[in-house]
Amino acid sequence: MSVQGKIAIVTGAGSGVGRACAVALLQKGYSVVLAGRREEPLKETADMAGDAASRALVVPTDVSKPDDVAALFAKTKEAYGRLDVLFNNAGVNAPGVPMDELTYDQWQSVVDINLTGPFLCTQEAFRIMKAQSPKGGRIINNGSISAHAPRPMSAPYTATKHAISGLTKTTILDGRIHDIVCCQIDIGNAETEMAMRMADGVPQADGSIKAEPLMHLDHVADAVVHMAGLPLEANIQTLTVMATKMPFVGRG
Repeated sequence: MSVQGKIAIVTGAGSGVGRACAVALLQKGYSVVLAGRREEPLKETADMAGDAASRALVVPTDVSKPDDVAALFAKTKEAYGRLDVLFNNAGVNAPGVPMDELTYDQWQSVVDINLTGPFLCTQEAFRIMKAQSPKGGRIINNGSISAHAPRPMSAPYTATKHAISGLTKTTILDGRIHDIVCCQIDIGNAETEMAMRMADGVPQADGSIKAEPLMHLDHVADAVVHMAGLPLEANIQTLTVMATKMPFVGRG
């Protein structure tokens, strides 16, 4: 399927999974709106796309703030007139401490960015995708292995990622009559700044500390590009991409 002229928004595009996927989408031929809290890393992401950087639009955005999200989608519509793909990727974690030691602010920060942010972005995407011609589009949610199996001391992150699975399913249902398709990619141990600690050793369900294998970010980017490029008549509802030997099935 040709992607020339297709418009995508990637949140959390200034680092990690978001950066890799934004660059891959640009190099595939998409025009990509790069959203994230800090402008400079977003510009660096655009530069990494080489000649395709001319099709990148940098829009500093805090996805936990409704006004920022509304402005992001308004600028996208103003610049391109439509939206074909939204990748809800922005996410954070909380300190890995016992549940009773977490502060309210630590909990709320993760909820605001990991769950409220994707909901706000999905709302705005619906408003554009329902009204445009041809109507419809695709929303890809970044879930996690933690959407299925928790790590020790990960209550805020795990709870929000389980909630993303619910948001994905509801979006699939509510978007059906508008040709809005939703899918979820669950990523395990990709080589990002957030995951590098896995290689040094992290707590396991049995109380031990063990190093875990990682996989290259290119595998995630390739998967997202494939999901984004499907015609709206087809959907990969959920896709797990993980380092082959990381603990998942036997995580706990």
